Amino acid sequence: MIEFFRKLLGLKKDAHYTEGDSMKKFLIAGLGNIGPKYENTRHNIGFKIVDFLARENELTWETAKLGDVTVHKKKGRSFLLLKPSTYMNLSGKAVKYWLDKENIPLENLLVVTDDLNLQFGTLRVKTKGSDGGHNGLKDIQDVLQTTQYNRFRFGISDAFSKGRQVDYVLGEWDEEETKKLPERLEMASQIIESFGLAGIKETMNTFNGK
Repeated sequence: MIEFFRKLLGLKKDAHYTEGDSMKKFLIAGLGNIGPKYENTRHNIGFKIVDFLARENELTWETAKLGDVTVHKKKGRSFLLLKPSTYMNLSGKAVKYWLDKENIPLENLLVVTDDLNLQFGTLRVKTKGSDGGHNGLKDIQDVLQTTQYNRFRFGISDAFSKGRQVDYVLGEWDEEETKKLPERLEMASQIIESFGLAGIKETMNTFNGK
């Protein structure tokens, strides 16, 4: 396992990270639930986005502690992609573990998640905020003891009747949404790369509202 990450990150066997190295590393945590029955649900858009980025760059996922991980390298930056295996409501444990293990500063964390308060396909990046009733974000906030972390929210809309929220978020994409997803996933990948290459503020200015 250790050798796997040394290879992905381009490290020599006895290499150690300096502070400058850590600033070039980013943790991209796509939130979701593990298992085939959740794979194509709205709540799993975080998984779907990092899966798309990995597939486009021919990356291989590795099952590791508290999640599946892989590393995307671009222009001197290393993006550690994470799909927590803790289930959505306990996402914080996996996020904190990988931040600590890889010595990644909090400002280099980007949490990718669904959002009922945004229309389908709306992409929005923020540097802080409340959990908005999202259990995954709530757990991350509780574990990290802060709301000051970057999050990338993908709108899934709130097109459900009263009392049907759980069925809706754990339901699969409809035909119209499925048609539009590829273009949205492509832009979502651009947002992740921009976060590491251009910075959070530039990314917000360029992509929010698109």
